[in-house]
Amino acid sequence: MDRVAKGQVATVGASGAGPAGPQGPGGQPPPTGGRSAQLAHTGLRSGWTTGACATAASAAAYTALLTGEFPDPVRITLPKGHTPSFALAKEELAADRSWARAAVVKDAGDDPDVTHGALIRVTVRELTAGSGVVFRAGPGVGTVTRPGLPLEVGEPAINPVPRQLISGHLAEVAARYGGRGDVEVEVSVDHGEEIARSTWNPRLGILGGLSILGTTGVVVPYSCSAWIDSIRRGVDVARAAGRRHVAGCTGSTSEKVAVALYGLPEDALLDMGDFAGAVLKYVRRHPVERLTVCGGFAKLSKLAAGHLDLHSARSQVDKGFLAELARRGGADEALAAEVAGANTGLAALQLCAAAGVPLGDLVAAAARDEALAVLRGAPVTVDVVCIDRAGLVVGRSAPRGPGA
Repeated sequence: MDRVAKGQVATVGASGAGPAGPQGPGGQPPPTGGRSAQLAHTGLRSGWTTGACATAASAAAYTALLTGEFPDPVRITLPKGHTPSFALAKEELAADRSWARAAVVKDAGDDPDVTHGALIRVTVRELTAGSGVVFRAGPGVGTVTRPGLPLEVGEPAINPVPRQLISGHLAEVAARYGGRGDVEVEVSVDHGEEIARSTWNPRLGILGGLSILGTTGVVVPYSCSAWIDSIRRGVDVARAAGRRHVAGCTGSTSEKVAVALYGLPEDALLDMGDFAGAVLKYVRRHPVERLTVCGGFAKLSKLAAGHLDLHSARSQVDKGFLAELARRGGADEALAAEVAGANTGLAALQLCAAAGVPLGDLVAAAARDEALAVLRGAPVTVDVVCIDRAGLVVGRSAPRGPGA
């Protein structure tokens, strides 16, 4: 790679957090509670997702295709308002202006991400009018080969939010420089197929390379000890503020759902991440009146099965367990066998939904009961909300307290 040192430099506008660490609006001190405060407490540096890097490279390449010049650095706007600028590590423009290519080095901050330092390349080509934006998997980016993922079989493994982010920025470039916005976007990752062997992609049927991921564009760094300590401080802040109801959430999407359902203030939100056990054990010793656990269906199915660390490297979705829950919910043996053999938790959920079996509710109830078991009679009422990738509620338990 050339210009790697330059490519790893990223800056942010006053609108939010980036690799340098979180800020409040307008550069004010970070808040005392909630997700941003937890990140500030860890002292860890956040980074950018592969989706954010691909968006920056796409915008730069299309700008060059229309104007003949690459913007460097290139600034983008992420879903939560962050405005990072990315320096280009590589840039190429065809002599006949039929294509342009830009590349960005991914900086994952202090997160132990296997894609940290990877070179994300994007090639943009003009298409005929009315074609829209067409995505292609270049070398090092995988292709979906099995159902149960948020993309159709045969599609490049560029997830829905990065696709939306890239398409939106390309539309802005087209409007600014008089383009049509009908382009092919080919995303590549140097050594991506090799890196992907260290991920779950091969088991999920994503073959040939990595996935281009990200819902917020920001990589939140997870050091186990630092993050668990930040969870404890989050509980302390909520209790000191007199909050009677807190929510442990697996990420930003589940935080939004918890706020929408319960109207919770920021300092009542605990960024649980994968550390369900850390939340439950600390709340056991430092009780609050009510705890909502909100997160993705697949992650919470692990809690339902008795796992307290929900990270994919340390626990997996147990399809046999889901099949047993489905049986309890009225599934016949044929459906239970399909669930046991499903490619992903989402695929199992979809199978049951089509048959009228409320697998989401069953998982939520089982996760609630597992949480109550960990709480060991502490005076805490628990409920669980399961969501899908889009933030739709797919399962929900009734609240239950100790001895109920």
